[in-house]
Amino acid sequence: MKVLITGFEPFGGDVINPSYEAVKMLEENIDGAEIIKAAIPVVFKKSIFELEKLINLHQPDIVICVGQAGGRYDISIERVAINVDDARIPDNEGNKPIDEKIFEDGENAYFSNLPIKAMVEEIRRENIPASISNTAGTYVCNHIMYGLLYIINKKYPHIRGGFIHVPFLPEQVLTRANTPYMNLDMISKALKLAIKAAIKNKDDKKNSEGAIC
Repeated sequence: MKVLITGFEPFGGDVINPSYEAVKMLEENIDGAEIIKAAIPVVFKKSIFELEKLINLHQPDIVICVGQAGGRYDISIERVAINVDDARIPDNEGNKPIDEKIFEDGENAYFSNLPIKAMVEEIRRENIPASISNTAGTYVCNHIMYGLLYIINKKYPHIRGGFIHVPFLPEQVLTRANTPYMNLDMISKALKLAIKAAIKNKDDKKNSEGAIC
């Protein structure tokens, strides 16, 4: 089995991005699966292009994209991606699409086909905060998640894929008062646990993780 896991390159003026820093720390083999690690640019369109090249090259069984969600305190396993780019700030190449479809022939939304509840359960079992998220935003994180699920829907129906958001690192919040963070070792451990759950659970758990409002 092959698992492709990607993180994002540093965004804007940041010198690090916790998503790829945590991905880099993962072992080359987890529960018998080959782990393929890669960095993706924080750029609309180009990010999906680079991801599809990696999928074509490695032919993975599972694909997990990881991104930073500043302000969130836990590991957020995303449930759904929507077919819209609506950027409040430019990406790393100055693109700022507003109310644009990601793919004209795509569905309004695609749902992750990973065992997201099993992944949350596995992470929490090791006393790491984790939850299901029902919005990946409308920036490059949602863009790449939607692109991944579009590719799976159109070309690789056997692949299971989804997206995980991770918090800031401690060094990123030194001048951001009252902002949640998580240390890099814990983030990387959570990703490893998520991969393990995805490998061993083809079907998801049926426990409730829904949002009240």
